Amino acid sequence: MRVLVTGASGFLGSHVAEQLVDEGHEVRCLVRRSSKVEHLKELSARADADGKGAKVELVDGAIDDASSLPAAVRGVDAVVHCAGVVKARTWDDFLAVNERGAVDLAKAVIEHAPELRRFVHVSTAGVMGPSKRGEPHRPDGPTNPVTQYSKSKLAGEIAIRALGDRLPLTIIRPPAIYGPRDQEVLALFQAIRRTRTAFRMGMSMQSVSMVYATDAADACVRAITHHADSGSVYFVEDGVVHSYESMTEAVAAAYGFRLLASPSLPKSIVGLAARASEAFGKLTDKTMMFNRDKLGELLMEHFTLDSSATRRDLGWAPKVTFRQGAERTAKWYREHGWD
Repeated sequence: MRVLVTGASGFLGSHVAEQLVDEGHEVRCLVRRSSKVEHLKELSARADADGKGAKVELVDGAIDDASSLPAAVRGVDAVVHCAGVVKARTWDDFLAVNERGAVDLAKAVIEHAPELRRFVHVSTAGVMGPSKRGEPHRPDGPTNPVTQYSKSKLAGEIAIRALGDRLPLTIIRPPAIYGPRDQEVLALFQAIRRTRTAFRMGMSMQSVSMVYATDAADACVRAITHHADSGSVYFVEDGVVHSYESMTEAVAAAYGFRLLASPSLPKSIVGLAARASEAFGKLTDKTMMFNRDKLGELLMEHFTLDSSATRRDLGWAPKVTFRQGAERTAKWYREHGWD
């Protein structure tokens, strides 16, 4: 199959592209000219050397550049839409990519790739908001996003669902994804390695779902050939309810030591730190990931998911435990000088 992957130069998209190549598919990657594509070029060279028919093609374009999308979708059999913005200065900046960009891509498919087998849209489980202790979210449950990012991803879901039977749509909602090349969970690994201490925000993360990058990518690839009703939604998670303690202890073990302490920071202190991060962003003209809006998710005490439908319908099952994933991630960070 020829598969278009958006966001292929990013974290999850790069793992999706890698898995597609490993399975012998032709992968078309939509990338900005400013994107870092070293990994994709290495992947392309590997595909050529394997001789299994896999191919990696880089095409110029961007989700927020509608004029670049028709050429990107022509001739493809499937789309895995991983591109999105996780931090932005304004609400409209979020919507420009996470809603309007998704719609423009879907419309380009409808017009220029009418025989498309499947459009896999990667959203976020964050659209669900916090869960209750012992009551994991189900895909058909009510949504309640608490950050601008998650609200914009839900807006994107709603907008492309409105295209109805013109688009064979499957929606994947992952929780926090971690693994090699990830920059969001990197800060936690760095802090633990450097201080042997894991600072907790309030009483957050008492129970939480996680998923390793290759497992999340596997669900996306499986969804390509899955003949579900258009608009079907699936969660992915590793099958274990984690706590902050269990995860940080696993990260410390990956570096070969035990934590010295795991203190909880009062919410008031966390709030002040978020304000300081915002002020630093304004001073340096940078868009900061850590801000008061993001606290809506960072301070959640419970956030768990039920992925039984994904296992049943897609034949998917997670292969990597958190302890294994932490070891692999820490090793990759060390080898590449990230931590």
